[in-house]
Amino acid sequence: MSKTKPFTIPKDLVVEAYKLVKANAGAAGVDQQSLADFDKDLKDNLYKIWNRMSSGTYFPPPVKAVPIPKKQGGERILGIPTVSDRIAQMVVKLVFEPIVEPYFYSDSYGYRPNKSALDAVGVTRQRCWQYDWCLEFDIKGLFDNIDHELLLKAVRKHTDIKWVILYLERWLKAPMQLPDGSLVGRTKGTPQGGVISPVLSNLFLHYVFDAWMTKHHPRAPWCRYADDGLAHCRTEQEALQIRAVLKERFETCKLELHPTKTKIVYCKDGNRKGQYPQTQFDFLGYTFRRRKVRNKKRNSIFISFNPAVSKAASKSMRAETRQRKFRNRVDLEIEEIATLYDPVLRGWMQYYGRYYPSALDPVLGHFNKTLVAWAMRKYKKLDGHKTQAALFIQEIAKREPQLFIHWRKGKVLRFA
Repeated sequence: MSKTKPFTIPKDLVVEAYKLVKANAGAAGVDQQSLADFDKDLKDNLYKIWNRMSSGTYFPPPVKAVPIPKKQGGERILGIPTVSDRIAQMVVKLVFEPIVEPYFYSDSYGYRPNKSALDAVGVTRQRCWQYDWCLEFDIKGLFDNIDHELLLKAVRKHTDIKWVILYLERWLKAPMQLPDGSLVGRTKGTPQGGVISPVLSNLFLHYVFDAWMTKHHPRAPWCRYADDGLAHCRTEQEALQIRAVLKERFETCKLELHPTKTKIVYCKDGNRKGQYPQTQFDFLGYTFRRRKVRNKKRNSIFISFNPAVSKAASKSMRAETRQRKFRNRVDLEIEEIATLYDPVLRGWMQYYGRYYPSALDPVLGHFNKTLVAWAMRKYKKLDGHKTQAALFIQEIAKREPQLFIHWRKGKVLRFA
């Protein structure tokens, strides 16, 4: 251990952080340095990070502001750190996350080890069967509005490691560089896109919502994934009351409930009677509403409140297929298209096909129709003959079902 370094940070920790950042890939930051560029002088670059962090002289560069479209419209600003800064943040995350993680509640699912969005969807499905009412809430601009003073108070509650606190403070204050090159200082928020931001947002909401809700409303089970959350209630009156106090709670902590995305929903099924304005909600790419369900044991149909892929998610998946422009790629063979796109289809089926998988059929059928359009362009004998092209692709699906995941599972053999 060097006597000249005020902070003891193992070099192996920096190497581990680099490996994790490299595995996650990601775009270049304000310095335009890619991971490939960083690797060209890997040993020296890692040493610089370690040396500066150990000596207390590491100052994060500005984060790069990158606007990305939201599925519901509008834009979200991601703050992309440089490669070096992502590694430095990962060093702190590797130390800080194991300290706070044991304090988090099991019903907090976002950005946590061994938890997933599908876990949150599954537990929500169960609770909608048990509770008639649901309060769906969304925090407006969470990552942009986290109060620094309150957040650092929570950080200091869990650690007294000076270098962890020092660098967390510096990251919170690091400016954002806009597309025109101008710099914007930050007095609140933590960039969505930073390595350390998910841990910090979970810590903040642990005190703002999770622990508060558990203490003050123990009879209303909740589920939260980042800034999206649900609270299950027995009556409409209970849901109204919780919405009112929750609004006050968030305002006290300098956050705001989204006025249009926060609503009270009646989880109507075949047994629950009454007419109410809201009988469905979207959560993590799934729409929860009353649906016909088959009881295989009794060979009967009943009405249940269930999740299935949302219209917005379906629209987004079809748009992605169109953007790939496979219908125009006459230079490719169908095996090459499968190599490029089967992993995407597999991801869709693994996530959106977990619950009520038949709702995903139109998306997979749309992809099949794209292959039909491709065949009509690629083969002159099929040009203008949609039915023959559909039969041509269908024959390939029967002969080589291994090409695409939904073919292998025998699903959606519709091509016209």
